[in-house]
Amino acid sequence: MSSAVTASDFVLLVAVARHDQAALAELYRRHGGSLYCAALRVLSVREPAEEVVQDVFLRLWRRPERFDPMRGSLRGFLLTECHGRAVDVVRSDSARRRREEGVAASVDAPHVMEDDVLDFVCGEKMRAAVEALCESEREAIGLAYFGGRSYVEVARALGIPEGTAKSRIRSGLARLRGAVVEAGMDPPVASARMS
Repeated sequence: MSSAVTASDFVLLVAVARHDQAALAELYRRHGGSLYCAALRVLSVREPAEEVVQDVFLRLWRRPERFDPMRGSLRGFLLTECHGRAVDVVRSDSARRRREEGVAASVDAPHVMEDDVLDFVCGEKMRAAVEALCESEREAIGLAYFGGRSYVEVARALGIPEGTAKSRIRSGLARLRGAVVEAGMDPPVASARMS
């Protein structure tokens, strides 16, 4: 087992291989938020991003042996799977849109435009919320949630104590959650708990 794979993740993965639903739920609790953020960065729309995360965990449930602990961390594996799946969704949507261009006249353009504007505004609000964080929180959250690093790896990358890294991530997430709620959007997932 690679040192990048935590013992608890490995134990949970073994339990998932035995079809233990509680183990899968715990892995989702630990890694679902990071995966959601990664999918949302690619897709920019909440529902497809949530579906991608669910699909990644469903694939893990069905074929947990695909994860090779000698090649890296479980978080890294899941983020790679998530990114690949999100890119597939973008490509599939692009191909579908090209096919539908031939029948564009039958599409209710104002309704489609309204959805696109809503998605854009929500994405802009989220970007603004992230930009409003102080630089230290934004940097720590960027490494943890968009870079797929643990708080220990964040601390190492920033050259700060682990407790400081954990504190910056927690306070930044609390501010983001508040900004999302204030902007009238539903928070996508429960705020992460650092172990």
